Amino acid sequence: MPVRHRLLAVLVAAIWGVNFLAIHASLAQFPPFFLVALRFALIAVPTILLVPRPRVPLRWLVGYGLGFGVVQFTFLYAGMAAGMPTGLASLVLQASAPFTLVLGGVLLRERVTARQWVGIVTAVAGMALVGVARAQAAALLPFLLVLAGGLGWAFGNLASRLARPENPLHLTLWMSVVVPVPMLALSLWLEGPAQVGAALAGSVTASAIPAWIGLAYTCVIGTAVGSGLWTWLLARHPAGVVAPFSMLVPVVGIATAALVLHEIPGVWELAGGAVVVIGVLIGARRPRAGRPARGVQDDLTPAGVPVGGVGSAGVVART
Repeated sequence: MPVRHRLLAVLVAAIWGVNFLAIHASLAQFPPFFLVALRFALIAVPTILLVPRPRVPLRWLVGYGLGFGVVQFTFLYAGMAAGMPTGLASLVLQASAPFTLVLGGVLLRERVTARQWVGIVTAVAGMALVGVARAQAAALLPFLLVLAGGLGWAFGNLASRLARPENPLHLTLWMSVVVPVPMLALSLWLEGPAQVGAALAGSVTASAIPAWIGLAYTCVIGTAVGSGLWTWLLARHPAGVVAPFSMLVPVVGIATAALVLHEIPGVWELAGGAVVVIGVLIGARRPRAGRPARGVQDDLTPAGVPVGGVGSAGVVART
């Protein structure tokens, strides 16, 4: 990979890592479920008008939208709103990678290699270490919510894999069309019209400007620019070459949260995070010779991002 392309891959990881700060800013103004609906509605409208619908079975498009869009971001945003530190959220969401491998083996009967099992066990051990540290800090529920978001991302990955789109970016954008209606219904049911109305009324004040900037960043920079560059790189290089750069996302997420929000993870949380990254990289590593075993890692990055994925946040947490 040329140096210029490596720099682009680092740029995408930085974009997706900062995306968690943008989500944090938006959550200061909007309730989490309504924010998910608003985020994807802003993407869905231009997508319907400008982007051709991908030629994939409708059930996999809807499944991708429900898993990746609805379930992942419902739990991610709820976890962050409940107190999950922004930087750690970018890390815990990486649980989507081992979740995807296990679900692919169980539901799609795809063979998981011994090396991938070692990676899964290592990553799970790291997540357990982070979970214990969170429990000691009386913040276990937000951790579990974000972890459930990673599980939703994994189900979305399976639907994306089964869809096998010719243009992954088009599938990623059209997935957003599935999300707004169920999320708006969920918001009105659980958060209530009064809370949504108050958030919208307050959104026209000067104090809401950071929330709108965060939302614009998530939609335009995180999704359109980040996903576009990632898809462009994956079209020119093997996934195994591009994929490891996605592990910079939690590094950027934790670093920027510490710098901007003064969120300093504990020693055990950092140790657990390092173990998670090591486990994901072990599972993503391809054999040096011969054809790799058929499995979800053929089409997935280490962070569980489908080829041409959108990131966490943003997704990524993303995300």
